Amino acid sequence: MNTAERRATAGLSLIFGLRMLGLFLILPVFALYGGELDGATPALIGLAIGAYGLTQALLQIPFGMLSDRLGRRPVIVFGLLIFALGSGVAAEAQSIQGVIVGRALQGCGAIAAAVMALAADLTRDEQRTKAMALIGISVGAAFLVALVAGPAIAAMAGLSALFWATAALALLAVGLLYLVVPAGGETAFRPEVNARAGGLPVVLRHPDLLRLDFGVLVLHLILTASFVVLPVVLEGKLGIDRADHWMVYVPVLVLSVGGMAALISIGERRRILHRMLAGVAVIVIAADLLLFAFNDWLPLMLAGLWLFFVGFNTLEASLPSLLTRFAPDGLRGTALGVYATAQFLGAFLGGALGGVIYGAFGVEGVFIFCALAAGLWLVSALGLSTPASYLKAEETAAETA
Repeated sequence: MNTAERRATAGLSLIFGLRMLGLFLILPVFALYGGELDGATPALIGLAIGAYGLTQALLQIPFGMLSDRLGRRPVIVFGLLIFALGSGVAAEAQSIQGVIVGRALQGCGAIAAAVMALAADLTRDEQRTKAMALIGISVGAAFLVALVAGPAIAAMAGLSALFWATAALALLAVGLLYLVVPAGGETAFRPEVNARAGGLPVVLRHPDLLRLDFGVLVLHLILTASFVVLPVVLEGKLGIDRADHWMVYVPVLVLSVGGMAALISIGERRRILHRMLAGVAVIVIAADLLLFAFNDWLPLMLAGLWLFFVGFNTLEASLPSLLTRFAPDGLRGTALGVYATAQFLGAFLGGALGGVIYGAFGVEGVFIFCALAAGLWLVSALGLSTPASYLKAEETAAETA
């Protein structure tokens, strides 16, 4: 990368990471602190956790297309300001309904497509994959920081402080957009990176893309539903103080990186990543069954969490990689737009359904629900085709031999 590309990638990675950190901060604590709000029920707590996902799902493609017409920066700034406004609404809310409104407003700042498109505008073709990967890493880093910072901030200053912190992060991201990201470089419509409405029917009829979209929907449904009950399990069943929950999450998340790296390395080296997805789904099912059966025994609870994060991280990294291999020429942006929509819709459904199931069937009911959802993804993954790039590589290897 040249100097301008490094600046662009670093700045956009920070912007994307700060915005995702703002969304993730409440994930490890809201199930505990949200119960103190007026009108709180398990179903409404789950809805508050996942509400941002619905508005994100509805607005990802429109915001991306708007950035094609008005420019990337105005759309990104507008989205970040909406996000900050939603954070302020949630911070001042005294009832669970007010927090739901604030979370939905946060989701209206759907800047993912515009940020990715700006990253593509400011990098050369041969450097673009590296830039996208670094932006993806920023999301994982934001999740890790949120698991530590969320409980700490909430313990010191309460739930309201968390939402004010997310507002500050959004405003900081606006400053970074102008101070760090190089000006200029935005191009006209580029079909390889921009969402294109004319290609939407093609993408929606592509069976392999639909399987991957369903996979990311289920993955984020499981993640969000799990965090409706995991804080309750750690405090209520295992007696771990809410300020110390990060001591459970962070080690298993860090250790899971080794398992993820090994699985992805094997899949890519042997060109069987598409076939390994079903096996990873089995890992997630096993994790949820362990959490169902042994959520009151810390050693097996930790084993279940480790397995879950191995499966989650592997799928989170593998699904978009495979999607770009299956996307038809000129429709990669459209395919990614649909994929992002499915991802955030999964977060909404996980929060909403997780809260309802927790209220009706308790913690164990949520883990069984997650295992069943992973089972549906397992069946879907078994039908995935072999990517053309893998077939071509195998033919080349055979000819060379």
